[in-house]
Amino acid sequence: MTRWHRPLLLMSAIMAVLAVISLFGVFLDHRVLDGLPIWLKPLKFTLSFVAYGLTWAWLLSLRRTAQRMSWLLGSVMATASVVEITVIISQVIRGRHSHFNFSTALDSSLYALMGTTVMVLMLTNLAAAFLVLFERQATPADTWAIRIGLVVSAAGLAVAILMLPPTSAQLADTTAAVLGAHSVGVPDGGPGLSLLGWSTTGGDLRVPHFFGMHALQVLPLLALLTRGIRDQVVRLRLILIAGAGYTGLVALVTWQALRGQPLVRPDALTLGVAGLLVAGMAVAVPLCLLPLRRGRVSPVTVEPVADVRESATVEA
Repeated sequence: MTRWHRPLLLMSAIMAVLAVISLFGVFLDHRVLDGLPIWLKPLKFTLSFVAYGLTWAWLLSLRRTAQRMSWLLGSVMATASVVEITVIISQVIRGRHSHFNFSTALDSSLYALMGTTVMVLMLTNLAAAFLVLFERQATPADTWAIRIGLVVSAAGLAVAILMLPPTSAQLADTTAAVLGAHSVGVPDGGPGLSLLGWSTTGGDLRVPHFFGMHALQVLPLLALLTRGIRDQVVRLRLILIAGAGYTGLVALVTWQALRGQPLVRPDALTLGVAGLLVAGMAVAVPLCLLPLRRGRVSPVTVEPVADVRESATVEA
């Protein structure tokens, strides 16, 4: 862990402290915004930033080339994240919306600042992902878990762009102080899931945003959990199947949200597509495991390139 990106580790530590403060705020501050405890948003954001920062601190430590560029990109990510959470918490203290809020000049300026940090995060995330995508890890399974996680995470981050345009109702109201929305088909602030706040009456773009972004934790974690499988071909196939399934899940919940449909109230069409996705996984996984049942084991043959060359020199 000594090689992990230190600014991102520091950012994660700051976010962990702020998450504890936000948790106390949820229970001690009885103010409500959009039907939810006002400190719930910074709690969710800080916890998400903890996972985000730790993951990128680890990923950037895997780089064997362009280390200065990796350090710079990670430092920009850490700074932008701190700026964004600072704006969110400052608006909570003021009792105001942090997102889509144009009601005063100060609110507009703070939201514009947040928009800038989000764009910076997206661009640096893409640049860092490009660097890491082509870095080979210890095994093909680890490499592909990270690659698929990076691509799906970038797509999940990009879903936030769909929240920015004003709704038709907002465009019709020339005095509207809120422009943009999480929800589709219903106004923001309606009935939602406990703690998460995701709409239970309409679509909610925060659902694919959440699932997409956290592919970067789910898939590498799955790769870690499957390291006990000695057959590396089977392990790689499992990771590819899991990556395809997770990508399908993110695509499904994005499609569901854009159709104005709540996550917890899928219609027959959504259930049918979900059933096909589950059935495909249920067929693919047992087929993938057949070599293990037959007793065939493929040894681990992938090593760091530098080690291979070094051993070849010694033998010579």
